Amino acid sequence: MIYKIRIILDTEEDIFRDIEMEDASTLEDFHNAITQAFGFGGSEMASFYTCDEEWNQDEEIALFDMSETGSDIRLMNETGLSEVMTEQNPKLIYVYDFFSMWTFFVELADIIEKEDGRVYPNLLFSFGELPDSPPEKKFESKPSIDFDDSLDSYDDLDFDENWN
Repeated sequence: MIYKIRIILDTEEDIFRDIEMEDASTLEDFHNAITQAFGFGGSEMASFYTCDEEWNQDEEIALFDMSETGSDIRLMNETGLSEVMTEQNPKLIYVYDFFSMWTFFVELADIIEKEDGRVYPNLLFSFGELPDSPPEKKFESKPSIDFDDSLDSYDDLDFDENWN
């Protein structure tokens, strides 16, 4: 079977690639197809992450195991595309180059029969140009305490000041 997959750069502008991959491909094969489709050199670290319908990140599947002692981390070359991407779980997050944090949303669009004579992976469609640098991530958080306010009393805080 052939997976039709859309890979979307996490940015304000629409920048995406549609790629066809054989379901028997590894995630390393898919990683290589993505780097070629977007024009990356392919020499940087990368990981896929499983996620839910709301794109909440879950398990990491890394290009290499960078731990010193070895770990239980899943590796791209040992993980099949069809193991992590199904009609029931059609989404992945892909991060390329952990210094720059190029982040992509990956979504299964369709599963079709293999066409005779077609070479896979196959870049179906390319839209938008990759910017010179990755989009900046905006991490917003609201502190629970306004540190500009002076603390006149410990009574307002939720702890026992004589805890020890």
